[in-house]
Amino acid sequence: MSVGRRRIKLLGILMMVNVFIYLIVEVSKSSSQEKNGKEEVIIPKEKFWKISDPPKAYWNREQEKLNRKYNPILNMLANQTGEAYGFSNISHLNYCEPDLRVTSVVSGFDSLPDRFKDFLLYLRCRNYSLLIDQPDKCAKKPFLLLAIKSLTSHFDRRQAIRESWGKETNVGNQTVVRVFLLGQTPAEDNHPDLSDMLKFESQKHQDILMWNYRDTFFNLSLKEVLFLRWVSTSCPNAEFMFKGDDDVFVNTHHILNYLNSLSKNKAKDLFIGDVIHNAGPHRDKKLKYYIPEVVYTGVYPPYAGGGGFLYSGHLALRLYNVTDQVLLYPIDDVYTGMCLQKLGLVPEKHKGFRTFDIEEKNRNNICSYVGLMLVHSRKPQEMIDIWSRLQNAHLSC
Repeated sequence: MSVGRRRIKLLGILMMVNVFIYLIVEVSKSSSQEKNGKEEVIIPKEKFWKISDPPKAYWNREQEKLNRKYNPILNMLANQTGEAYGFSNISHLNYCEPDLRVTSVVSGFDSLPDRFKDFLLYLRCRNYSLLIDQPDKCAKKPFLLLAIKSLTSHFDRRQAIRESWGKETNVGNQTVVRVFLLGQTPAEDNHPDLSDMLKFESQKHQDILMWNYRDTFFNLSLKEVLFLRWVSTSCPNAEFMFKGDDDVFVNTHHILNYLNSLSKNKAKDLFIGDVIHNAGPHRDKKLKYYIPEVVYTGVYPPYAGGGGFLYSGHLALRLYNVTDQVLLYPIDDVYTGMCLQKLGLVPEKHKGFRTFDIEEKNRNNICSYVGLMLVHSRKPQEMIDIWSRLQNAHLSC
């Protein structure tokens, strides 16, 4: 057989194979179209995204309004259907005047403890100015900013921190700086007038940030927002931040070693602490963290215990940008977890954070602190003692 005939025969076979494949594909398409309604586009019978009924708990209901405000689809649907259940009222509020609506829309408002009444009445107010500022604190780009929540009367705790784990240093071009975060303690709350002492302290140490809001437990989430605002304007270049209470011991050296070991990718959105999962509000009125059902229902997002946590400066700026989308909440740890959730982030649990202390038998063993980042709680004298023992060049663990 000649070469030409072989080529013709091969081409014929290939054409037959192609025709066969084409027929198989067409038959399959036809069968599929018949099953799906003869090429008709399937249209859902109901809305695939519709607005649910308003939550009964006040915080949840108001947060739902904020969610709609920042969700263009839900916002549009609410405007079209009139289902915004009072959403428009939010823009007409004088944010720093008492929101008297809550007295009628929160079930049993008059029977709530006074701290909840105050919180709900001023829930929207965030416009507080700085009374004491440290505008040059971050003039030299800090590697680590230590931000410590404190009260005016806690002079001894602040001084112990200055003399121990909160010392400002510059080692190997890595600067550690410190600020204490305070609000006002007014006479109507039966606080003594310590303003002159605080003024002297601030002038001497230049590490006090104080805002003109009422410093209470329920206003700690407000303190968080105001601090993040200060970071965004006065310390946006800080690499990392530790934020914690003034009754914790922090192993700053161990934190610095940990931060220096991180990859750029890991460091970018770092947020570590003693993370709590699947928690919810306490309903026992005797507990510090009691939250009534008329205020909040549901499970809390993962959050780091407020004794202290460590995060990146990059994430701090992102957190501040998202605070407008999350209503203040009476528990600041939970509030920060809510903001992280809005960013699609989950805090990472680190075994070096012991917000519930270490075993009693190990508390006097200095080697127990070498590999830890934070221990809660410690008295001022204990902070200084632990710190000085950790500095011992001959320490062997």
